[in-house]
Amino acid sequence: MSTAILGEDGLARCPWGLSAPEYVAYHDDEWGRPVRDDQGLYERLCLEAFQSGLSWLTILRKREGFRAAFCGFDPEKVAAFGPGDVERLMADASIVRNRAKIDAAIGNARAALDLPGGVAATVWRYADPDSPAYADTDDVPATTDGSKALAKELKRHGFRFIGPTTAYALMQACGLVDDHLTGCHRHGAYR
Repeated sequence: MSTAILGEDGLARCPWGLSAPEYVAYHDDEWGRPVRDDQGLYERLCLEAFQSGLSWLTILRKREGFRAAFCGFDPEKVAAFGPGDVERLMADASIVRNRAKIDAAIGNARAALDLPGGVAATVWRYADPDSPAYADTDDVPATTDGSKALAKELKRHGFRFIGPTTAYALMQACGLVDDHLTGCHRHGAYR
């Protein structure tokens, strides 16, 4: 059983939110908070893709490096990246150096610019304000019908490295669902 756990500060958190100081800050200040702007959602899409197969803690620790390397995740700037930029990124130890993921981030910037209404409007169509509340992490799904539909829609528009599991992680992180456990002090904070 993995229910909310009291931290040293007396606040109950989702268990994963207590394993490292970076996780405490991310859990308390960002995860589940609605992100409604195109640039913010493009950044989260990129970071979720780079996280695939890795620890989220790795991504959090490299986040400022990613922001510097990808021009603050400005989709217009990243969409203009060419082969020289790819080589620069492949040599940048401050990020995850995976050519397929780098190529996807650049291609996704181009796809984001082509989305009718933008990334935020597209992603937020799949928000689930009535998502179930969970008391135990074992009950939180890895995918939902909504995440499957979101991944399919983004792929239809040319996005890569976005499957149902990555889409659901994006939905959780950006406040489209509230998966803070019911015993967590952040549950319901953004509703």
